Amino acid sequence: QVQLVESGGGLVQAGGSLRLSCAPSGRTFTTYAMGWFRQAPGKEREFVAAINWSGRDTTYSDSVKGRFTISRDKSENAVYLQMNSLKPEDTAVYYCGADTFSYRGSRSLATSASVGSWGQGTQVTVSS
Repeated sequence: QVQLVESGGGLVQAGGSLRLSCAPSGRTFTTYAMGWFRQAPGKEREFVAAINWSGRDTTYSDSVKGRFTISRDKSENAVYLQMNSLKPEDTAVYYCGADTFSYRGSRSLATSASVGSWGQGTQVTVSS
């Protein structure tokens, strides 16, 4: 099973930026769509963004569209989430997830049920 490790979370003021990273531990995931999800206290885990295996196809939730950018670097075997114009409502634990099946589009990860492997999460806190 692919193990994923997130990093880059922290405390930032509203309007600020953070860049999250996700790297595998164990084996490569270059043929899998990858996504970011988040879970705020008392709420269900929700989809944030996903990118397909080639990096050419991305999908975003309406709440982050235009502010967040997902990307991947195959040479570094990593996936990133650039978060700009952060809002207090973006506060959550952010999780990286890998698709269950290889070579699918980014929309395959629009639901957490499609995720085959999860990271441990990284906390993002946006102060007002």
